Amino acid sequence: MEIFKYMQKHDYEQLVFCQDEASGLKAIIAIHDTTLGPALGGSRMWTYATEEQAIEDALRLARGMTYKNAAAGLNLGGGKTVIIGDPFKDKNEEMFRALGRFIQGLNGRYITAEDVGTTVSDMDLIHEETNYVTGISPAFGSSGNPSPVTAYGVYIGMKAAAKEAFGNDSLSGRSISVQGLGNVAYTLCDYLHKEGAHLIVTDINKAAVERVVNEFGATAVEPNEIYSQYVDIFAPCALGAIINDDTIPQLKAKVIAGSANNQLQESRHGQILHEMGIVYAPDYVINAGGVINVADELYGYNRDRAMKRVETIYDSIIKISAISKEQNIPTYLAANRLAEQRIARVAKSRSQFLQNEKNILNGR
Repeated sequence: MEIFKYMQKHDYEQLVFCQDEASGLKAIIAIHDTTLGPALGGSRMWTYATEEQAIEDALRLARGMTYKNAAAGLNLGGGKTVIIGDPFKDKNEEMFRALGRFIQGLNGRYITAEDVGTTVSDMDLIHEETNYVTGISPAFGSSGNPSPVTAYGVYIGMKAAAKEAFGNDSLSGRSISVQGLGNVAYTLCDYLHKEGAHLIVTDINKAAVERVVNEFGATAVEPNEIYSQYVDIFAPCALGAIINDDTIPQLKAKVIAGSANNQLQESRHGQILHEMGIVYAPDYVINAGGVINVADELYGYNRDRAMKRVETIYDSIIKISAISKEQNIPTYLAANRLAEQRIARVAKSRSQFLQNEKNILNGR
């Protein structure tokens, strides 16, 4: 892998390799862009087949966080940590404390959080060595489990997408299919049920399906049947890359709005949705409630303030839809442009400030 060539392509700032023989830590911290502020992104632990795969994942995810944080209006850049190892077998206290020391050594350029394969307890261990960590136990003043807040953001974003598609944002009487019934999706179903939506759900976990059927009166279908349901809204809340050549021809929904990451298998699938007239709520915008929530911890967590900020996801979806219409581009591209424009404006403002300081120092 030509690492510098890859980094130059998308203008990454820094890649840090972290190794601690005593604990078995092998981690990579990628910092993509800190124009808006310190890079914030979770620590993911995964059994990567090769070190190159781990590096690529860290870089890809860090860039994704830059866009997510920028589109969410946060004064934060994008970064990510990946830890090479089995989260069920290889964890130990020393590993996360060692990672905490590496993060502390970056002196605030990077702030971590919980991610796939890591837990609140792991974040508490990192917190033993650094304050540059969010998503720690509520006893330390954190926000706790981010899933309910992520679900609220998806719910709010779904209402905005519905307004674009149907002319109003009411979900009462709307038919909504939900793929995946984990923590975020369960809470989302609760919101939808309370507003009077009709739910069609699926999950490979039968117990999760039964729970939603019993509590919210949902209709259950087999996993491979979820795409072809005649519904108003399709909410992908499980795997990524589920909008692809095989599933798109099956879709009957007018709106796609869910919590899953990387829903488009390829960018061209976003273009296809656009041409079909399907309103697609870009995943990294609509599922930003969790990162908005943990970002509030940096100011001393206030739940009311955090939830108000999460509600701005509604406005973001409306803005993205407007850009999509004005420029006749798919919404995923409109979201990218919204994020890139914000970063460019701040970069320009900073460069002008630095030039003014330079002029003052030079007596101009």
